[in-house]
Amino acid sequence: MLIESKSYEKEVEKLLNVKLTKKEKERIKIAYELAETSHSGQFRDSGEEFFEHPKSVGLILAGLKMDVDTIIAGLLHDVVEDCGVSIDKIKDLFGIDVANIVSGVTKISNLKLNERLNENDMKSLEKVETIRKMLFAMSEDIRVIIVKLADRLHNMRTLEFVDRKKQIAKADETLKIYAPIAHRLGIYKMKEELEDLSFRYLYPETYFDLKTKIEEKIRLGQNRLNEYAQIIKQELDNQKIKATVEGRSKHLYSIWDKMIRKGKTLDEIYDYIALRIITEDQNKCYAVLGIIHSIWSPVPGRIKDYIATPKFNGYKSLHTTVITHKGDPLEIQIRDWEMHEEAEYGLAAHWVYKEGVSQEKLKFLTDLMELHRYIAQNAFELKDIETNLLSKETFVFTPKGEIIHLPRGATPIDFAFAIHTEVGNHFSGAKVNGKLVPISYKLQTGDIVEILINRNFQGPSIDWLKYAHSPKTISKIKKYYRQKNEVELIERGKDKFRELSKKLNFSMDEILEKLKEIGFYIKYNIKSDDEFFIKLSLEDISINTIRNIFTLNEKEEETITTVEKTNSSRKGISVLVDGEEGVESYFAKCCMPVPGDEIIGVITRRGIGIHRKDCNNIQDIDDSKKVNVEWNELNQNKFSTVLMIDVESKNVLNNVRNVINNEGGHIEKFEMTNNSNYLNIRIYLAVQNLKHLSLLSNKLKNSKGVYSVRRV
Repeated sequence: MLIESKSYEKEVEKLLNVKLTKKEKERIKIAYELAETSHSGQFRDSGEEFFEHPKSVGLILAGLKMDVDTIIAGLLHDVVEDCGVSIDKIKDLFGIDVANIVSGVTKISNLKLNERLNENDMKSLEKVETIRKMLFAMSEDIRVIIVKLADRLHNMRTLEFVDRKKQIAKADETLKIYAPIAHRLGIYKMKEELEDLSFRYLYPETYFDLKTKIEEKIRLGQNRLNEYAQIIKQELDNQKIKATVEGRSKHLYSIWDKMIRKGKTLDEIYDYIALRIITEDQNKCYAVLGIIHSIWSPVPGRIKDYIATPKFNGYKSLHTTVITHKGDPLEIQIRDWEMHEEAEYGLAAHWVYKEGVSQEKLKFLTDLMELHRYIAQNAFELKDIETNLLSKETFVFTPKGEIIHLPRGATPIDFAFAIHTEVGNHFSGAKVNGKLVPISYKLQTGDIVEILINRNFQGPSIDWLKYAHSPKTISKIKKYYRQKNEVELIERGKDKFRELSKKLNFSMDEILEKLKEIGFYIKYNIKSDDEFFIKLSLEDISINTIRNIFTLNEKEEETITTVEKTNSSRKGISVLVDGEEGVESYFAKCCMPVPGDEIIGVITRRGIGIHRKDCNNIQDIDDSKKVNVEWNELNQNKFSTVLMIDVESKNVLNNVRNVINNEGGHIEKFEMTNNSNYLNIRIYLAVQNLKHLSLLSNKLKNSKGVYSVRRV
């Protein structure tokens, strides 16, 4: 054991690329031996000793250049939950920081709350509650989530040893939750591996087919890439600029994702391989860019300066695409060594627990933690969490040239609160690029925004929520309004609730008792009846959600209306019920599932209603009324779905029709609604499956005159 722990210390030291002190080595040795002893006799699905897992997690953390406390926490992250080691013992041996990290990771994994919810037939909440706890822990200490990411990464690396059903579930969760968190932290090295591993297990045939084709393309193009690298290196040497020039290939998931989003074949993707130039400092980066453009012509619109305007996660680099002397498009990244290290390991991991942290990096970390605290407090559905984690952004400037990052679709009120809460509270108007704009104006990347304030103004109006897009803005407006108007909000919520109770023919007390009984208060983080009324008033909870709980339990057919009846035993069957064919079933039009959606069956007098698992109408139905259903992969029928499309004018309609027809979709009917700035089209169409729908949607999103496309 002693020899193995010494070997481990040396491996950690090598990965950190620093000389560990005697005290640090001793602490790692004690942690190693405690973890090995605690996990003795435990085994993984692969058959290897369980201790191999925490040992690997510690090495992943060392590879991310984390501090010794985090590496020790990685070694010990399972000993409290799985081995009965107390947090107090960890605190005594390794200090408060290690104890807090291990405690945070344990809280994420601890499902006691979920078990209680399960007893109340609320199993669907398990994943959401776990993720919310994870985000809460992340908002307290960023190292907690980094340990959890390392834990997930090693589990994904060994996913081949678990059954297919578990592989799909883990890979899907990793792609939707863990990879986006790694992206937000700027840990691209980890993000890319998590995405590729998820891709491999979700779509194995596609993954291996694409992998083979990419490897062949890289092999055939390697000589040419080497030639381009040599030309650049020679010119940089002539200009006496020290730099490393290396080839890089995009990871498989990003290539596949681009093919799906853009509706392109692999032959139409030209930037799957690129060059990366790493030089000494920021000034040299711009010098290198100038030299590159003196060798080859840049492609207009393909030069991106992420040094002057870093991405939301702190990523910095110069990107350019040029046309070489052989007519090839070539993408080139330029960065210095500090930028490169931060891009690989992330700002939070590399900087926050070391001295000399710049204000820019501290602000990045603070904003990140605030975002995850907001999501944890306010997102109660899985799709809300996914949307917030994956949200894209725009950046705008203050009149003094400071960069402000905001979610895409943000308005002047979001900008005002991003500057300072007091600026937002006293907002009275805004100028964009020197001109007055309405509060509803959607800010564009590069806008210069000036906020007009009125010191006599008493605070934000609740109506501003209609124009707020940033989670931080929404949270601040609600917090202010709640503090100032609590009594009014409670009474307004009671009025809404009283009206509902009359329609449902239940007393208010009966409804409240039922909501508590089924775990509704736990789900929405409600501590008291007054808080429930406030959330109703602020529409944090929809009155329809409560109505559905009672109407669905009493008469499901009235809520799940207008269904397309189909006998699953006839030719072209679409679903299997508990693995069996021939069971009477129908597709619910409230959510209109298509092959590829996760589905669930609901027992009704008409047969088995087939719903998407995220359908709002079934979330509060007892599990006793649900059955497992799955798509029959042999089915070739088309399925109905609905898309909402915002376009600039009626002139775009023919283009929309052509895209749908060209991609093999069939329009069943459509409805139009005029808004002040755009035309909204509701299209009912038939598609083959979810992949077909995604391809069609992405084609529409990239069509001229189309503002947005979303599935209803």
